[in-house]
Amino acid sequence: MPFDALDRLQKNGKRAAEVAAVLAKYGLADLLRWLDVDWIQNRLRSADGQRLHDQPLPVRIRLALTDLGTTFIKLGQVLSTRPDLVGAELAGELALLQAATTPDPPEVARATVEAELGQPPERLFAAFEPAAFASASIAQVHGARLFDGTEVVVKVQRQSVRERAEADLEILEALARLAERHSALLRPYQPVAVARQFRRTLRRELDFTYERRNLEAFAQRFAGDPTVRFPRSVPALSTRSVLTMERLRGIGAADTAALRASGEDLGAFARHGAALYLAMLFRDSVYHADPHPGNLLLLPGGVVGVLDCGMVGRIDQGLRQQVEAMLFAAVEQDAAELAEIVLRLGKAPIDTDRTALCGEIDEFLADYVGHTLHDLDVSAALQNLFDLVRRYHIVLPAPLSLLLRTLLVLDGTSRALDRDFSLAELIEPFYRQAVRRRLSPRALARRVRRNLRDWDRLLDTLPRDARDVLGRLREGSLRMRLEHTHLDAVLNRVTLGILVAALVLGGAALWANNAPPRLAGVPLLGLLLFALAGWLGWRLLRAIRRSGEL
Repeated sequence: MPFDALDRLQKNGKRAAEVAAVLAKYGLADLLRWLDVDWIQNRLRSADGQRLHDQPLPVRIRLALTDLGTTFIKLGQVLSTRPDLVGAELAGELALLQAATTPDPPEVARATVEAELGQPPERLFAAFEPAAFASASIAQVHGARLFDGTEVVVKVQRQSVRERAEADLEILEALARLAERHSALLRPYQPVAVARQFRRTLRRELDFTYERRNLEAFAQRFAGDPTVRFPRSVPALSTRSVLTMERLRGIGAADTAALRASGEDLGAFARHGAALYLAMLFRDSVYHADPHPGNLLLLPGGVVGVLDCGMVGRIDQGLRQQVEAMLFAAVEQDAAELAEIVLRLGKAPIDTDRTALCGEIDEFLADYVGHTLHDLDVSAALQNLFDLVRRYHIVLPAPLSLLLRTLLVLDGTSRALDRDFSLAELIEPFYRQAVRRRLSPRALARRVRRNLRDWDRLLDTLPRDARDVLGRLREGSLRMRLEHTHLDAVLNRVTLGILVAALVLGGAALWANNAPPRLAGVPLLGLLLFALAGWLGWRLLRAIRRSGEL
């Protein structure tokens, strides 16, 4: 067991014990059954989880994460964007996570503003509401007014949230390292990589300067679009822990009754919102990655207001080309090409049955390709694609998974506003642009130049490398280095098994020869060897049983 991971758990022992107790409370103790740490296992056994066992597992996981607070709520929200890891059902449940909490007292928020901005709120704003009108796990929001009369909101980071998050991140990273080493069930899903990605995501959310820059960038990109509005930030009144921005007054997209009573064209509102996100995805390659109804407002005139730009996804050129290639393969119903792209993009087990995967993708394409765009259910298609990827234990790159999840949520949010909404119809113009861009003379010339550079590099280095390899082979100095991972536990078990067998054979030999010393005619050394073999054998069986790999 890696000592650095255990050291981190010991360092945060009280909080780690709280995590274990909450998991047990919700009947989730089995999630840590691979963790061979007595002071954790004792708490798992002692907690009472019976009263919640009638709830479905995804619901219990969501409730447990809510109880554990800020860091774990954010972890659940990040995992809700990875149906390829946790499955569509659990991802959908985690998307319901809400982080509404009791706000810090007014004097605490006031002290934070003064410490960050250098002056008390009364000198910085013409008016400042000491009581927060909204509060989440990371921050709370206060109403205010600038001296020029502009209404703003002041987002203030909760007290000590950064310190608590760092402790929780250490626990999560330690558990991820132990899981990758000892849990065969979790290892294919790369828990260490997921923990590191989550650490980066949470640290960005804890630094409000990222959200301010995102607001400014989005506002600049959509400055000429009258159907979209982002709140303007106030840089002079913003820091890492305080963000001041324009207050948008409208109707939340989750308030269906108020939306219908507004008299606005909800179909146009849904189309404007979807067009906004598609432009971000396929035009700008930088997009607001959390399009749930709570982050969208209906402003007067059917304008779409966008809130909470802390979570942003980015698409690099390589991923864009692969996504476009997937679309082309799907439209042409080329199952073999689509399977090859999925395997090239994701990380699949070595023994993946490519023929079976190709067959399932062929069936998937038959179900969704060939229908009219209006009848194409994008949500169902993406859900089935995630199920297929998860069934074959293929781990998609985090940016691609987030992109697909954003499309899934966007389709659901838009359909809730307008039953006749069709995301596929809005995607079609972007698809046509992608085709023109991919087949343009400039793009073809760029691909030819890139391929020529690759071939030139290969032809330049291949003769020299081949000469070096052949020379070393002829001299007998060619060496090959093999690296293995996760074999320590296997070798330890094999060694322990051999030792148990040797003790049994030694004890049997001493017993058969009635070797002295004896007590009541029983050879004591033989009895001792049998007892030691039994104890070691019991420990070996217990370790195998806990690993779940009988």
